[in-house]
Amino acid sequence: MSHDKERENIRAAMDRLLAGTPLRSDGALTIHAVAVEADVKRHVLTHRHTDLKDEFYARVRAQGQVPDSERKLREKLKKAEERLAEVIEENKRQQAEIEMFARVVNVLTVENDQLRGQPDRKRVPVVALRLAPEPDS
Repeated sequence: MSHDKERENIRAAMDRLLAGTPLRSDGALTIHAVAVEADVKRHVLTHRHTDLKDEFYARVRAQGQVPDSERKLREKLKKAEERLAEVIEENKRQQAEIEMFARVVNVLTVENDQLRGQPDRKRVPVVALRLAPEPDS
């Protein structure tokens, strides 16, 4: 197919998609759908006719629509931002717990040092605790 004929087919495919009357594709406003409509490989648009690819997306936006690829990316971004907010909140909770445990360890260390410093205190033997048997045993 000649270069000019290829461009003509791509423009006609873009017109059909933007009019909502696809012949060969699913009608999505994507470069893939344009390629299917024009009966060319996708890389033809993304590498050889980048001007037509840019024109297509500009026309989609001019109609007040958002290309499917952009919509999907926006959805992914929104989910990632929500997940990031969850992780930040979890991190804050964990930091608060860590600080609380650090204070507990400090208090216990001070108490332990005080107890060890009392020479006349009667030493209580340390008793090892046995683990509870497994429920299946």
